[in-house]
Amino acid sequence: MAATSSSQATTFTKPSSFLSSSTTNPSLPIYRFTLPTTQSHRNKPPHLHITKSALTSQPITIKTHQQNSRFAPDEPRKGSDILVEALEREGVKHVFAYPGGASMEIHQALTRSNIIRNILPRHEQGGVFAAEGYARSSGLPGVCIATSGPGATNLVSGLADALLDSVPLVAITGQVPRRMIGTDAFQETPIVEVTRSITKHNYLVLDVDDIPRVVSEAFFLATSGRPGPVLIDIPKDIQQQLAVPNWNQSIKLPGYLSRLPKTPDEALLEQIVRLISESKKPVLYVGGGCLNSSEELRRFVELTGIPVASTLMGLGAFPCTDDLSLQMLGMHGTVYANYSVDKSDLLLAFGVRFDDRVTGKLESFASRAKIVHIDIDSAEIGKNKQPHVSVCGDVKLALKGINKILENKAEKLNLDFSSWNDELNDQKKKFPLTFKTFGEAIPPQYAISVLDELTNGNAIISTGVGQHQMWAAQFYKYKRPRQWLTSGGLGAMGFGLPAAIGAAVANPDAVVVDIDGDGSFIMNVQELATIRVENLPIKIMLLNNQHLGMVVQWEDRFYKANRAHTYLGDPSNESEIFPNMLKFAEACGIPAARVSRKEDLRGALQKMLDTPGPYLLDVIVPHQEHVLPMIPSGGAFKDVITEGDGRIKY
Repeated sequence: MAATSSSQATTFTKPSSFLSSSTTNPSLPIYRFTLPTTQSHRNKPPHLHITKSALTSQPITIKTHQQNSRFAPDEPRKGSDILVEALEREGVKHVFAYPGGASMEIHQALTRSNIIRNILPRHEQGGVFAAEGYARSSGLPGVCIATSGPGATNLVSGLADALLDSVPLVAITGQVPRRMIGTDAFQETPIVEVTRSITKHNYLVLDVDDIPRVVSEAFFLATSGRPGPVLIDIPKDIQQQLAVPNWNQSIKLPGYLSRLPKTPDEALLEQIVRLISESKKPVLYVGGGCLNSSEELRRFVELTGIPVASTLMGLGAFPCTDDLSLQMLGMHGTVYANYSVDKSDLLLAFGVRFDDRVTGKLESFASRAKIVHIDIDSAEIGKNKQPHVSVCGDVKLALKGINKILENKAEKLNLDFSSWNDELNDQKKKFPLTFKTFGEAIPPQYAISVLDELTNGNAIISTGVGQHQMWAAQFYKYKRPRQWLTSGGLGAMGFGLPAAIGAAVANPDAVVVDIDGDGSFIMNVQELATIRVENLPIKIMLLNNQHLGMVVQWEDRFYKANRAHTYLGDPSNESEIFPNMLKFAEACGIPAARVSRKEDLRGALQKMLDTPGPYLLDVIVPHQEHVLPMIPSGGAFKDVITEGDGRIKY
């Protein structure tokens, strides 16, 4: 049998039993990792097929990729070989796997595959973040593999990140042999228990015959409904056991499927259209749930003329270069995006969760507006802000339905929001995104603007977390979905470099740039070795201010500039750049350069982009810069800060 996470550590129930319990007992809470499934906000892998019986309690069959097996149909093989072939049948071409004692059987099996290629990270956290970058940039599930104990626990940050940002991920961990589970064996951690609250679902495989079904279920769960991470824990003796796999097993997830959102109710969509027709100042608030609905979203804006404000996760769903784009809203959003929400009379919240970094003080957020909330996750509707009209379903399907109604009623509706857009254009002129230049110093915002210009806004951008992340969100103009890769909900430093690896593997012809900060970069600097060995053409633009910039900004604003361990250089020699990031690159055989004067920046960036293969550009920037605008945590639009930096005392 395959044990799954449940309410008691000693009880191992099949996923169908566990998931269905929430529906049979209405008093039980419905958690995020057991939420409805439907066509995903993200691209569903093309091999996934669900029969009509998916809407019933009958077993469902998932049809997978067919390929020539290395084994005869009735030939026994190791559980590890069954696992690898199951991954092949799910269409997996790349994995990010780091070997260890409890997972080496899986790695041996991977060497026998002529379909799957392993990209060897230099740390398990690098592997899970790379798998996320792969998934975020392609829409396909990322796969990472680690050994038991510390290898498995090193995946924790990535799993939590994937859950918060709704990233489809399948993580596979080796485990000590079954007879040793619970004995505090060498490198044993109960990873199913550890990750229960940060995965959408997880499994402990206790029967080798369950591997085909478990893998099918894991990919189905990871990619359906609101996507998320699924973990499969496989004891070493299961990996070594010989068996003949049954590839025709049905999966049965009635509890999960029973909460499948239906096709959006046309009456509700008609009501939304009516609210739009009655509105004078509508605004779209779009998030990561719209990344797979970009075409429908653009058509909706074309039909209505409603301006678009994006969350951090939603950047690229609607082109930032469009006249109706208000760019990002929230704590470090544009003044005009936050102004539009504050003054609006209708807020169309599509694929969003009313995160605190967007709303600030909830009572003041969109306080004048009627709210329409469309989201695939029923747990998000009404969780933070009560909507007037809500649709629990796929944003893509809802937008298609709304667009059809708008097209049929175009002449009758005669929508005209030109005066509202003129009002917002005035705000754009009054409060543009700007920055100041001090002498020869390079403003970090300017560096990103030049990169945007030189790449024509077409690069895939990954980031770490902090000031550089916010500037990358503000000053790079994203044109399409899956172009912007960042750790949003968790805010995990060290994300940018390995995420760029995953993006480069998934998009071999794309320009991939990691815009990083010195604090975030050094957290996974070992992945430079992976980049060099794989010869991935990743460009790293390191905005190096020798400080933990975002924390310094808060120290400046709210703690009288008292530095509490936020200086990352060498206190005994502050005039020197420390550590010397160029030496890290040199150690890994990666070309690198440093630039510290504004007049030299453009040429240095052009050289970085023109150099074949990987390249590191260390851009020295002043630590006094602040990310503006800024609405203090828990504040409202009226509290927005638009001036000042670390050169001023507060």
